Amino acid sequence: MPEQNLEVDVVATSELWRGREDKLASALAAAAVAEGKHGAVSLLLGDDYAVQALNRDFRGKDQPTNVLSFPPAAHGAEPGFLGDIALAAETIVQEAEFQGKSFDNHAVHLVVHGFLHLLGYDHENDADATKMESRERAILASLGIEDPY
Repeated sequence: MPEQNLEVDVVATSELWRGREDKLASALAAAAVAEGKHGAVSLLLGDDYAVQALNRDFRGKDQPTNVLSFPPAAHGAEPGFLGDIALAAETIVQEAEFQGKSFDNHAVHLVVHGFLHLLGYDHENDADATKMESRERAILASLGIEDPY
């Protein structure tokens, strides 16, 4: 298990997440170790309805999505707070089935993906996507999860 350098506040609002909270918090801790980060993250393990509301309210997109990341506000954030991540259970179940992956491994991939967004990684162009995917692959490999791409 990775060094506990990351405090993860997990809120699960969907039954589909039952029993998976610790695994996802551990994946975030592993990502923090890999990236040399310390601090705190809030993780919402929600359903499509909750994530759709967040996506609509904060991004202007009225549809569910698999993962959302919200870096801390420039002013007023607690020192060391890295941000919020939200996962949508039903969307992740559908994607995992379509891609032939386990729900757990796909959720771990997406929580790592969301964490990297908090650190400033993105995939807006090919070079940035390659860099981000490389970090995802390395972190997932350290957790025994195959290349998701």
